[in-house]
Amino acid sequence: MSDIDYAKLKFKSGLEIHQQLDTHKLFCDCPSILRNDEPDFLVERKLHAVAGESGEIDKAAEYQASLKKTFVYQGYKNSTCLIELDEEPPHEINKEALKIALQIALLLNCKIIPLTQIMRKTVIDGSNTSGFQRTVLIAREGYVETDFGKVGIETICLEEDAARKVKVEGDKVYWNLDRLGIPLIEIATAPDIKSAEQAKEVALHIGDVLRSCKVKRGIGTIRQDINISILNGNRIEMKGVQDMKTFIKTIENEVLRQEKLFNEKKPTKAEVRNSLPDGTSEFLRPMPGADRMYPETDLPLLKISRDFINEIKKDLPKLRSEIAGELKEKGLSEEMIKLILSEDKIEELKSFVDIYPNINFTAKMIILFPKEIATKENKSLKNIEEKIVEYYGDILRLLNKKKISEGDVKDILINLIKGKSFEEAIKIEKVDNSEIEGEILKLIKEKPGLNANAYMGLVMGKFKGKINGKEAMEIINKLVNKK
Repeated sequence: MSDIDYAKLKFKSGLEIHQQLDTHKLFCDCPSILRNDEPDFLVERKLHAVAGESGEIDKAAEYQASLKKTFVYQGYKNSTCLIELDEEPPHEINKEALKIALQIALLLNCKIIPLTQIMRKTVIDGSNTSGFQRTVLIAREGYVETDFGKVGIETICLEEDAARKVKVEGDKVYWNLDRLGIPLIEIATAPDIKSAEQAKEVALHIGDVLRSCKVKRGIGTIRQDINISILNGNRIEMKGVQDMKTFIKTIENEVLRQEKLFNEKKPTKAEVRNSLPDGTSEFLRPMPGADRMYPETDLPLLKISRDFINEIKKDLPKLRSEIAGELKEKGLSEEMIKLILSEDKIEELKSFVDIYPNINFTAKMIILFPKEIATKENKSLKNIEEKIVEYYGDILRLLNKKKISEGDVKDILINLIKGKSFEEAIKIEKVDNSEIEGEILKLIKEKPGLNANAYMGLVMGKFKGKINGKEAMEIINKLVNKK
């Protein structure tokens, strides 16, 4: 624990979390996929700062315009449309993305806004072909309960993600349009956070809510920023604080940086800083203001009906923490719970447990066996899973009817990988228990003094999948203890 006195420093903090949703793009039907192949075409543009709704030009936009960059956009014939190129008006907002965003809002105890205006947010760093990002406020006034007190959720917005920066060559910045327009939910907490530890608890809870809904997973799909101020100074926005291992350290370092400036009687400038892997930060750009927002003129007001909200409330997903508790009650080990949750195999496990009640074995079959087989056969995990997943239910039904044993399952899966039909794969050649017992007695005589596990390894190597491991170990224990 740090010795920083957060209360004395009048520490104030809030989080901004941006998470991609797992649907097609927000204002067109293009797929939300990232591509690594060569683009089919390039479009070159320059962007200029314009006045916002207040009639003023935003400072951040003015700063970006002063850099006088040329932007080159990479696109694809079959996954980039005129909307992404800002040559066609946006289509109606993606209803699936809206539903997911509303689920998240309700899980964070927010009030849904029934009639709202889609806005344009001026962004001229090149990350949007239009010079603005479309965003819509859908909910507000929620909260998260923590061990340190309640933290408010000020706003939840649904917006389009930016283009993906590829490279910089002199005054030219290259962007790929594959990411532009992917639905992005933005969650902003109130500045109620009073310590680094509380900030981490809030971030973890919001992360639990997000992963309980249909969101994208993996590097780059979530971005987390922290706003920090002390001693009534200016707010600093820390960009890209994703790594929970350095989360608290990053906040502490920023507090110490601001405290040093205060003690030196240097005012803290309102700015955006980039967090670095070692927990320190560097200047990124001036702090943007409200001057960059103005209404989207190509789309009508967004109406969210009471019936639509009630429909979503009936089918709210459970939090992963709740699911973990339920799985534990059913007897699943802590290790397997972590694996099931991390690999999003919850629904798959639930459906299979209804067929075969041994939840730990079923989890092992769908999580561990494919990995072990992929390693043994030197094949990709994805390729292995594609070949065997359709047979899981049939295998578990045979287990339930006691027509095969748990010890047979991995060998059956290997047979399927090798191209055998299901009927051929389940024909496991068996060895009679008397033959197993004879072999064990022979091993004990030839190699006396070994422990049960050592004999087990020798026996399994001898019969190569033709025996039940559990039954073999019972025989070994009986004979070793008898001796």
